[in-house]
Amino acid sequence: MTRKLHLAVAAYGVGGPGQHGLWKDSRVPKNASTDIRYYIRQAQIAEQALFDAFFIVDSQFITADYPSHYLNRLEPLTLLSAVATHTERIGLVATASSTYNSPFNLARRFASLDLISGGRAAWNVVTSFDTGTSRNYGLDEHLDYATRYGRALEAVQVVHGLWDSYEDDAFPADVGRNVFLDPSKLHALDHVGEHFSVAGPLNVSRSPQGRPVIFQAGVSPEGRDLAARVAEGIYAPGGSLEQAQDYYADVKRRALAAGRDPDHVVIFTGAAPVVAATDELAHRRSREIYDEDDDFDRKLGFLGRSFGAYDFSRHDLDAPFPDVAHLAEKGGRTAGAAIVEKATAQRLTLRQVVDTLTEYRASPFTGAPGTVADAIEHWFTARAADGLNLNFRTLEDLERFAGDVVPLLQARGLFRTRYESDTLRGHLGLPVPENRYTQARRAGQVGQVGQAGQAGQAGQADAPVTVGGDR
Repeated sequence: MTRKLHLAVAAYGVGGPGQHGLWKDSRVPKNASTDIRYYIRQAQIAEQALFDAFFIVDSQFITADYPSHYLNRLEPLTLLSAVATHTERIGLVATASSTYNSPFNLARRFASLDLISGGRAAWNVVTSFDTGTSRNYGLDEHLDYATRYGRALEAVQVVHGLWDSYEDDAFPADVGRNVFLDPSKLHALDHVGEHFSVAGPLNVSRSPQGRPVIFQAGVSPEGRDLAARVAEGIYAPGGSLEQAQDYYADVKRRALAAGRDPDHVVIFTGAAPVVAATDELAHRRSREIYDEDDDFDRKLGFLGRSFGAYDFSRHDLDAPFPDVAHLAEKGGRTAGAAIVEKATAQRLTLRQVVDTLTEYRASPFTGAPGTVADAIEHWFTARAADGLNLNFRTLEDLERFAGDVVPLLQARGLFRTRYESDTLRGHLGLPVPENRYTQARRAGQVGQVGQAGQAGQAGQADAPVTVGGDR
């Protein structure tokens, strides 16, 4: 078969969302979230299993109720720069907010990681839905939804433009002619837009993959539409098989309508496999994991994240769910609206909302290795995902998946048996984008390439991108 499964691992240390009790596990170092050796080992295991990418999530605001991993963790680009020097092939995806970073800074940092890693970098673009982040950056309030997305769109336009500052052959480094740089291949951006004015050029050259891959997580209809037009990798929310199929078909359909090749929009669905010797043991372990993490107070605290870090502990747990719909506008709007709608329709109390949202549900990828491989194959062939973004609790869990499940996927012809590329774009089957100025030069239009927002071709992967929330 020509279509191949993609696998990524989302790395946590002492416990992300739904893993509130992981820090108590004796197999997990208590400083795992800040121990670079722990991340390097995860990336190496994933690379040995031929995974496409190693993904680091991030946010920049916490309360004491947040999951353990959130309270004390490394900055993603710094972390991945270290991981890059201890790996050779696996892609490196870092989360960074377009709301609280300047485009020039983002462009330089990701371009640097791309060169350090030999063309394996990707930017997971987020707008930040933790409203408290604003106060860490000198703002009284978090930007509203429309402004965040408008700023994000323009930020990625600018970053794309900056990544094209040098054409591929800009540095002849010809000693005989005393020419290090061909100045005709260096281009200032001179962008002036609604949110940014950026002169450029960037002082970092292009990498073997042309430029970093753009990832995002579009959930709202607006986000799906724009993401489908321009994003290259998408982190899908998961849910049931039917929900994943609907999301997959919707995004692919929107991509085709925008004039893109849907195969150049690679959709990763989130998954947390539980693998054991038998199906019975796996389901028993799955329930044990839920019980280990079943901390009501922490779940109540984390519920507030979709509503601008709202403190729900001020309310009577057994009273009707409070009227907080307006708070979702500057937080996780889609998730918040869904919670309010559910609570209203079912007349749920606050306690019931927490219990319902966090009730036990076994992952569809729970069971013996063969059972898990069957489920992955079914989701892949049923067009629910192009791949999985996997989360494992411990190194041992990752090793078990890599050693017991991946070989089964390979034997079925679903997953690669060797890396066929050195770059993340190559792993994902994405084309290397041609430098806009080189493209214009070939067309005899080099003088017409202006602002970043004008240079990308509508509907193609080097056009603007929209974004999702961070985690």
